[in-house]
Amino acid sequence: MTKRVLDVGQCDPDHASLRRLIQNNFSGQMDRAHGPADTLSLLRQSHYDLVLINRKLDRDHSDGLEILRAIKADPQLAAVPVMLITNFPEHQQAAMEEGGILGFGKAELDRPETAQKLQQALGSGPASDRDP
Repeated sequence: MTKRVLDVGQCDPDHASLRRLIQNNFSGQMDRAHGPADTLSLLRQSHYDLVLINRKLDRDHSDGLEILRAIKADPQLAAVPVMLITNFPEHQQAAMEEGGILGFGKAELDRPETAQKLQQALGSGPASDRDP
């Protein structure tokens, strides 16, 4: 079954890198949102296995943690796993305190630990680990 990921607040190059990571390692599909309104709307319209939120949103530089809080405060959406994309451990900690799961930074995209975190969140092994 194809995993669906919603990417929130990334610039075009970072979105492309994350999309490749998800597609190449998990045969996943990635959709894109840019702020609270479109994120919450997409989450209410479709099922997503994971939400990746940039710490600082690309369009207005607002705090991505606010979107995580909105997701976790909504009973309809609270169970959706959410990761904050940031290189700063203190922001990862803040996200986990708000109900997110341990995310990763853009500097870690090529690290095996990042694929492991995504594997845990998505509940399936990387595409290379599955039978053909």
